[in-house]
Amino acid sequence: METLRTLEALEREGLIESAAVLADAAQSMAIALTPDMLAAIDRSDSADPIARQFVPSAAETDVAPDELADPIGDDARSPVRGIVHRYPDRVLLKPLHVCPVYCRFCFRREKVGPGGEALSAAELETALGYIRARPQIWETIVTGGDPLMMAPRRLGDLITGLDAIDHLATIRIHSRVPIVDGGRVTDELVAALKPRRAALWLAVHCNHPRELTAAARAALARLADNGIPLIGQTVLLAGVNDDAETLESLMRALVASRVKPYYLHHPDLVRGTGHFRVTIERGQALVKALRGRLSGLAQPAYVLDVPGGHGKVPIGPSYLGDDPDALLVEDAFGGQHRYPR
Repeated sequence: METLRTLEALEREGLIESAAVLADAAQSMAIALTPDMLAAIDRSDSADPIARQFVPSAAETDVAPDELADPIGDDARSPVRGIVHRYPDRVLLKPLHVCPVYCRFCFRREKVGPGGEALSAAELETALGYIRARPQIWETIVTGGDPLMMAPRRLGDLITGLDAIDHLATIRIHSRVPIVDGGRVTDELVAALKPRRAALWLAVHCNHPRELTAAARAALARLADNGIPLIGQTVLLAGVNDDAETLESLMRALVASRVKPYYLHHPDLVRGTGHFRVTIERGQALVKALRGRLSGLAQPAYVLDVPGGHGKVPIGPSYLGDDPDALLVEDAFGGQHRYPR
């Protein structure tokens, strides 16, 4: 079966009632639902958390005044095409704008999809030249779009080009592919992800335990067995994973697949995504609930990407209270303890 890419295809599969009703919502972003994710949907659940991530909703036409087309300020921090330079020691490199699936909450929803141009050979060389000319750049995060949608040979050439930059110590790849289209993680693709000198890390995006299908677990095992360290990124989403039980199950499943939970992202102020957003207070309460349920290995950092391109900050709950003589420390189970200042 092929990836579903139109409202009509979603209607044939019974995932929406009417293509005509959702025409306006679909115009805001491309549609793509892989066979792996289609099979993971519970058709008996009208609020299925897998479908909610990929199937357009009429709610996407509701745009709040504080929602932004570029919510994390990529454009303001892009000195050359394909580069975002937000922190002194690292840059984003975006070689293409296509993805295996299109998440309806995506913070780059205005840019990704068919027709989103990949960097030309000349533009990619300019981007690499930008990194070469700045010895303070220690890490490059290859994102997009999804870098693992590149042909293995082209991806390998990109990794080789980055690896040749002596001051670049770390290459990080951000991808949804191992989770939503595990069959793409072939031996040829894995071989392309092996620089000779630099350290390479792969960050996988996974939001619900049911996304870790047999194909996803096999893809993650293939990567880990070949020595590629894996970290996990999750977006906190209303109706998908905004309860402690789901988050606990997800983080345990990731660790069992040799993926270290890295970030739990507070949802960005993306146009038409208010139905996915939770309050920061709700997020903090959920993260606090996880502290007593999960070991440190399974704890992600709860972060907010400050609108306007100002970077990520941790926004997790506090465990310290005020006392004139000592700190009051709250343990993972709600107990209060004095600690000398």
